[in-house]
Amino acid sequence: MDEHAPVEDWATDYDIFDPEYIEDPTPVWRDLRQRCPIASTDRWQGSYLPTRYHDIQALAKMVPELSSRDPLVIAAPPWTDQDPEFPNYGTNAPPISSDPPEHTWIRRLLLPHFSPKVIEDYRPYTEDLCHRLIDRFIDTGRADGAVDYAQQIPPRLIAHLLGIDESRVDEFVEWVRGVLEIGLSQPEIRNKYRVIIRDFFKEQVADRRENPADDLITALVQAEHDGEPLSNATVVGICNLMLVAGIDTTWSSIGSALWHFASHPEDRRRLAADPDLFPTAIEEMLRAYAPVTMGREVLNEVTYNGVTMEQGAKVLMNFPGANRDPEVFDRPDEVIIDRARNRHIAFGSGIHRCLGSNLARLEMEVSLKTWFDRIPEFELDEGPVAWAGGQVRGPRILPIRFDAQRPR
Repeated sequence: MDEHAPVEDWATDYDIFDPEYIEDPTPVWRDLRQRCPIASTDRWQGSYLPTRYHDIQALAKMVPELSSRDPLVIAAPPWTDQDPEFPNYGTNAPPISSDPPEHTWIRRLLLPHFSPKVIEDYRPYTEDLCHRLIDRFIDTGRADGAVDYAQQIPPRLIAHLLGIDESRVDEFVEWVRGVLEIGLSQPEIRNKYRVIIRDFFKEQVADRRENPADDLITALVQAEHDGEPLSNATVVGICNLMLVAGIDTTWSSIGSALWHFASHPEDRRRLAADPDLFPTAIEEMLRAYAPVTMGREVLNEVTYNGVTMEQGAKVLMNFPGANRDPEVFDRPDEVIIDRARNRHIAFGSGIHRCLGSNLARLEMEVSLKTWFDRIPEFELDEGPVAWAGGQVRGPRILPIRFDAQRPR
């Protein structure tokens, strides 16, 4: 079929790359919930799209019937750049790309490195980073909230955590976009950047084995499972996950929050006047603009709630759509920055719930508080806002204007 043909019926022919869907998928989810809570499509190799909160939670628990071995909706072409030490590297990003039992022990190994106490140690670095970024443009009265700020924070923090030179941040951004944005619908490009990321981390892992440092890569190199050190393939795969999943998702969340406050002056003024609202406001940003839709592969034909899902198809864990379900959230399509009851699943559900959620929340908190402290009054500037979509949604161009001020 023509993957780019206009959608005629979203219930049987949805397209997550449709420009209007990327711009605002909410009307589609609202319509599907009422007449077809689990949609299907033959586009992009075939997939299913649930839209109700409780369905998505139930499907997330269907392990191993719905496998996480390839969480992207469009499978990449056969992996041609084989390396005997890295079999099946094309989809290697544990634990997000793993099923039990591998998923269980890798997640358990990583969790201590992302505990609230450990993550809090990154606060001073993150605060300094956000101030340094704002210093670059605060005297101009204009900035691209995505390119100049949101996009810059997660790559540098992930580099700091892994012990990598943050001056390579532009390369990291290119690589991540090559895998999750441009490469999502162009798998050949995705494989190109996967090779680049693999080879980069092969060098980093080899270096840490010879020159241990105080960073996460060294900790992984020195870790053991069942009395044996982790293989290079496992360590490189985990680093791949940290870079790709840890960057695009969080910069999308930060950018979406800035877009909201730049385009909703009542909420901006209210938050600027009452910083005590930050905790609930951040959770509401995560709910309303949840960036990530993960994929699961149907290993064998499975029927759920009257819908038979074919072997080999993907099921999209539509966490953003779940967060707009009126059966769970009062006035779900409104952003309420003091929303008291907010059981959102922006970080996923089930065994694959994001293990980096504490880090993401720290980045959201520090980036927004620092921005509001330095630039409390701002609005959208002239020029279009450009959104990326597919499986990670967020602004990629976000023109903002404000009164110019002196750097710190």
